[in-house]
Amino acid sequence: MADHRGKFVWYELMTTDMPAAQAFYTHVVGWEARDAGMPDMAYSLFSSQGTEIAGLMVLPDQAREMGAPPSWIGYVAVDDVDIGAASFAAAGGKVYRAPSDIPGIGRFAIVADPQGVVLALFRGEGDMPPMPDPSQTPGVVGWHELLTGDGAAAFDFYSGQFGWEKDQGMDMGALGLYQLWRYAGATEAAGGMMTRPPMVPASFWMFYFTCDDIDAAMARVGAGGGQVVNGPMEVPGGAHIFQAMDPQGGVFAMVGPKKA
Repeated sequence: MADHRGKFVWYELMTTDMPAAQAFYTHVVGWEARDAGMPDMAYSLFSSQGTEIAGLMVLPDQAREMGAPPSWIGYVAVDDVDIGAASFAAAGGKVYRAPSDIPGIGRFAIVADPQGVVLALFRGEGDMPPMPDPSQTPGVVGWHELLTGDGAAAFDFYSGQFGWEKDQGMDMGALGLYQLWRYAGATEAAGGMMTRPPMVPASFWMFYFTCDDIDAAMARVGAGGGQVVNGPMEVPGGAHIFQAMDPQGGVFAMVGPKKA
C-alpha cells in the first residue's frame, strides 16, 4: 500500500468559466476530461494516460464576493483531517472550511498557513493508488513551488505539519534563497519555496505540469488564449520551465525538455 501521508495527492482549479477552462487545459496540458457525475454540483476530472490528476469546478460565489481570483489549490494527504486542521490553527494558520465528508471519496478541509496561503487537507476512503512518476508521465505535477512572505518561516511551518525535509538551498542572488524540499524519507526534492520578490503581489502555491516539449507547450498556451508571463528558462538538471496564466486568470507553470 502506498503511503501518501504529507504528500500532495490532488489538485483543483476553481474558475469563473468551466467549459472554457476545460478546453484550455485539455489543449495545453494534454489532459482528458470527463464529468464527475456529482449530483449537487458541476465537477470535471482531468486525467493523463488513465490516471486522474486534478479536478475543475466553478469558483464559489462567496469567494468571488471576497475578491478571490481563479486559482489552483493542492490537496495534501493526512491521517486525520480533523486533527490536521486543528494543528494548522494551533500553529497560527486558519481553517476556511471545516472538515467535511465527500461521500464515497473521503474527508477534506480547506486551510491556510500562517502567511495566508491556502491548501486542502485530505483523507481518502480506502487505499489510494500510487502516484505517477513525473519523469515518465506527461500531464502530472512535477514540481510544487511556494512563493510567500517569509520563505524560512514557511519551511518551518510545513516541516512541522507534514514532516517535510530540507534539500539543497539555491542562492538566487538579490532574490534570496530558493529552498528545495522533499517529502519525509524521500531522496529527491518535490518542490521549492522562497520569499517572494517584490514584483510578485501575492503568496501562493504554484504547480508545474509536465510536458514532453516546453516550446510546443508554450505555443499551445498562446493559441489557447493564455499568456506566458515568465520563461522559458533552463533549471538545474537540464529541464526548462515557464509560468503562465490561463484565459480566466489562473496561474500555473509547466516543466519539460527543450527539443529544438
